[in-house]
Formats: sequence, C-alpha cells, structure tokens
Amino acid sequence: MKKYVAELIGTFWLVLGGCGSAVFAAFVSVPGGTNTNELGLGFLGVSLAFGLTVLTGAYAFGHISGGHFNPAVSFGLWMGKRFSSADLLPYIIAQVLGATIAGLLIYIILQGSPAAIFEAVFKGGNPLATNGFGAHSPQGFGLVSAAITELVLTFMFLLVILGATDRRAPQGFAPVPIGLALTLIHLISIPITNTSVNPARSTGVALFCGNVELIGQLWLFWIAPIAGAIAAGYVYSNFFEESARNAPTPEAE
Repeated sequence: MKKYVAELIGTFWLVLGGCGSAVFAAFVSVPGGTNTNELGLGFLGVSLAFGLTVLTGAYAFGHISGGHFNPAVSFGLWMGKRFSSADLLPYIIAQVLGATIAGLLIYIILQGSPAAIFEAVFKGGNPLATNGFGAHSPQGFGLVSAAITELVLTFMFLLVILGATDRRAPQGFAPVPIGLALTLIHLISIPITNTSVNPARSTGVALFCGNVELIGQLWLFWIAPIAGAIAAGYVYSNFFEESARNAPTPEAE
C-alpha cells in the first residue's frame, strides 16, 4: 500500500500546487477591470508551479512509488517495460483520488474568498484551472489543435522521463529535467488547452467546476495524453534502450 499512498499524496500535491497557484495566485481581474491580485504569478509563475510540484514530489516519493503522479506516465512506463501491468489500475485509481481530493480542497478554500473573486474565477472559461478546447480553450483553440498539442507534448514528456530515469543517465538528478520539462510544456500549451498532459489533473478539478461542458470534454484529456505516452514508451523501449542499441550484430557473433 505504501506506493499507492505515495501516488495519491504526490498527485494531490501536483494538483494543489499547480491548479491551486492558477486559481489563487495567478492574475485575476473582476468585471470592470479591477485587479484583485497585484502580485499575481501570471502565466510564467503557474508554469513554474507545476514544474516545482513534480520536482519536489519526485524527490519526496520517487524512491517509494516511482513518482508517476499521472495516469499517462504510468501507461508510458508500462509500454516502456519499466512498470508492471498489475500495478497499472491501482496507480490510476490512487492518482485520480489524489487529484480529486485536491480539486475538492481548492473548491472549499475558494468558498472563503470575496464574492468578486469567486465570481471571476467561476465565470471564466476555465474555472478551477480546468482544461478545455473551443470555447474553453484560453485562446479559443479548437479540438484538433488541442488533441495534437496534448498528444505531442505528452509524448515528449515521457521521452524525457524515460531518458532521465535510464540507468545510463546521471543518477539522482532525474526530477530536475522532469520538472523543467513540465514547466516548458506549460509555457507552450497553457494558451491552447490550459495544459493537461495528465488525465488525473484534468479530472480532479473538472468534477467541481460546475460546468457540464467542461466535464464533457474530459475524454480528450484522457485519450490524447495516454496515446502520446504509449507512443513514447514504444519508441524508447524499441529504439533507445540499451538492449536495443547494444545488441550484437551477426558479424560480431
């Protein structure tokens, strides 16, 4: 049970830190243009917050559970032959549960905010830092753009994870490039989908956003990240793993 609890807490930390920073600490303006947070983190700050949650969470729990905190990561590591299929479903359940607890906590805390802030957060296209496309994309990007973005960025994220945790890579530093990669991913894609690359993160806040349309778009933020992760696991295990690279040639035999 230790590894499942670690995944629950780690995913809770990711959603609380990342989505919480977007909800509470990013720049928020109420109708009429009044800025309610002069020291708002903004776009860059939220991107860093997500990266820092993975960086710190991986150092805290990576030696216990591997520090997935993301169903797509679990699928990618499974396809890359780094993770047991027997643990796949329990990990996903733990991750979604951790994300849901964080989403509920963010919602409860937000209830104590001034009415103007609460209204501003819930009237936006992405309440509670939810993910979406079309009318729920921060910059109005459509379904195809959102799907390509989530698939490709999750693909690259898993390649970074698989490479950084390869036994040939420098030991003990994997959380650093992984956290920085997630920061970069957010810098690219917050304007497009508000950045998921993590089905649990998307689900945990969507359940409390009060918008049926956003919940109806969750399917994309499960299918695209998982597809990208599985593709990355296949590519890495078949082209970059040591066994594939160093297999003896017929001449050598």
